[in-house]
Amino acid sequence: MVHPYRLAAPLIAGVIALLWSSPLAAGQDAALVAKGQAVYAAQKCQMCHSIEGKGSKVSPLDGVGTRLSAEEIRKWILEPVAMSKEAKSTKKPPMPNRYSKLPPADVDALVAYMQSLK
Repeated sequence: MVHPYRLAAPLIAGVIALLWSSPLAAGQDAALVAKGQAVYAAQKCQMCHSIEGKGSKVSPLDGVGTRLSAEEIRKWILEPVAMSKEAKSTKKPPMPNRYSKLPPADVDALVAYMQSLK
């Protein structure tokens, strides 16, 4: 006999996929990306980075959402010294380790914004 949960799993997965692709989810994603853009501006990230030619040309972030996973972006924000070593970055000065003090919701939003840069 097939266990009832085995029958329900594909249904639940389908419902989750439907909700994820719904306009409500898209609206939430857009709101999170917009919040991330505001965090980027408030933290003055453009002093060291550029997006679409705006900001410092030394470390452009255009396409970062294609090159790095969300987890890698999160690590760059929260553990930049470790990520610099891991990536063997030679950029001077290295990214400061001050963003780990950001509220988790701001970090999530910043990651969403960076992921949107494809």
